[in-house]
Amino acid sequence: MIEPRPVKNRFSVNIALISIFSALWVVLNLTVAPISFRLTGLPVIHSVIIFLILLLVTWATNQFGAASLVGIIGSVIVLLAGGPIPVLGFILGAITFDLIFLINHHRVSFKPISMGIAILATIVAAFSASIVNFLLVSPAFAISVWAGLVIVGGIIGIVIAFPIIGVLEKTQVKRIKTD
Repeated sequence: MIEPRPVKNRFSVNIALISIFSALWVVLNLTVAPISFRLTGLPVIHSVIIFLILLLVTWATNQFGAASLVGIIGSVIVLLAGGPIPVLGFILGAITFDLIFLINHHRVSFKPISMGIAILATIVAAFSASIVNFLLVSPAFAISVWAGLVIVGGIIGIVIAFPIIGVLEKTQVKRIKTD
């Protein structure tokens, strides 16, 4: 049987996690998001992807800056790969998400306060991302309709992320990293 060894350099592990989640951000934003926009014309599925990734990287690293880096790296690569300019709004969204998670030291758990912070961070981050995305086009539309749709997608992302986190915690995935 393979015994987990203690990780002596947590920084290296977090860099690897940030890299993995950034790659996931890029792949899903360049494949799934365009398909969902063509099918529905709505940002809901795209927001599910974004906030699922942000919550998972926050849970995996418990470190300030991880979600921001994933948002910055992922969005810039998506843009350089020919993605749409509005993806840059999610940079502000990721930074906002990261800042709000400072309230509980980036701990994601099933405690009501942690879940409340996750919901608050998602709502505020989704709102800020949608405002940046459509501020130049139509501020009234961005504040009313688009922001609501992005927030709905973010909430769905949380609903998907927490069961995944629960399964990962039951299998003690984090224990390997933190022993």
